[in-house]
Amino acid sequence: MLPPKSALGPDFKALRPLHPSPTSLTFPVYEGLTDRLLTADDPDDTVRHVLAVCSGYAYSDQTTVATMMTRLGLERSRCVMVREVVDAMFICSTAFVIQSEDGRVVIVCYRGTEPASLINWLTDLDIDPGQVRYDLTSQSGDESYRVHAGFYRNVRATRFAVIEVLQRAMQGQSIFPDDDQEKPVETETIEPLQTLYVTGHSLGAAMATMMTVMLRAKGIYAPLAAKLKATYTYGQPMIGTPAFATACTQATFGGTSRPLDSALFRYVYADDLVPQLPPRESGEFAHFGQEFRCERLDGDDENRPTWARHMAPTRQTGALGLAVGGLALVTREIKRLRRLPLHQSVVDHGPQNYIAALTPPHIRSEFGD
Repeated sequence: MLPPKSALGPDFKALRPLHPSPTSLTFPVYEGLTDRLLTADDPDDTVRHVLAVCSGYAYSDQTTVATMMTRLGLERSRCVMVREVVDAMFICSTAFVIQSEDGRVVIVCYRGTEPASLINWLTDLDIDPGQVRYDLTSQSGDESYRVHAGFYRNVRATRFAVIEVLQRAMQGQSIFPDDDQEKPVETETIEPLQTLYVTGHSLGAAMATMMTVMLRAKGIYAPLAAKLKATYTYGQPMIGTPAFATACTQATFGGTSRPLDSALFRYVYADDLVPQLPPRESGEFAHFGQEFRCERLDGDDENRPTWARHMAPTRQTGALGLAVGGLALVTREIKRLRRLPLHQSVVDHGPQNYIAALTPPHIRSEFGD
């Protein structure tokens, strides 16, 4: 395990050095964001945009993530990056834990597939389902389910470190490590964690959902599971077999009647290929959770797409779909070919597409000004 890295988000004034006021009508993006995250009726337009931005910038580092969270409205939030890399095992796992200044809200955000990381791509291809045991039903004892081996290993690689950070938040402490020499002296009162969100894009989305299931299935994590308000994912591939998906759909949070399915929101942009993976040739996989889709943003069309819930989840594509998805890289560059009825697209998978499509009409951008 690599040593955790941390960063304290700047205050509003630091991001507006030449402005007479640290805030304006457009900056930060959301006023009172902590309270909105605490009280939102999920799925919420603001929350899904904030977490999409967090997921997109999770491809950078802890300082960038903390800075973007300030721009969104979480001023002086604490951000800890947890990372583990084991090349031979196809493990390249990165998680960011963001704690609001007052401690009441925490976000766990997993980084997706890094474009330049061969290990990440091998993780995605490490499909052969691994056998795991989860307590997801009312029957006594654990049941065996088959899940995507690469996703499972990547979550397990950093899970204990993420849980350790979350324990500090649960106790009303700063999430910065005790041995962090760069952490500032904090005089603010930090309250115990009240609301937890989990999120991610692509591989990060798969890891976020896997972590959500682990919080539900392991009784020792019940206190954390009780704080989980929702999991939002973007461009998420399938993480388990149909039997696993069915068990997760029917599961409830331990000791409550709250369905696990009620806390999982998956967003699929246009013809994004990745939610249709793994391909059928790799075996049977299926989605679970509530799925929301929208049409592709058209630069020549002023009308923004509407996100709508789809009761029938996205299904697996085949090997031909993979080829078509790659072809989209060419057709999107030629204006006359952009409207070809291709139903798989690698281009649509980019996190910037999700951020743009989820930005509310009255918001300029994730930068605020």
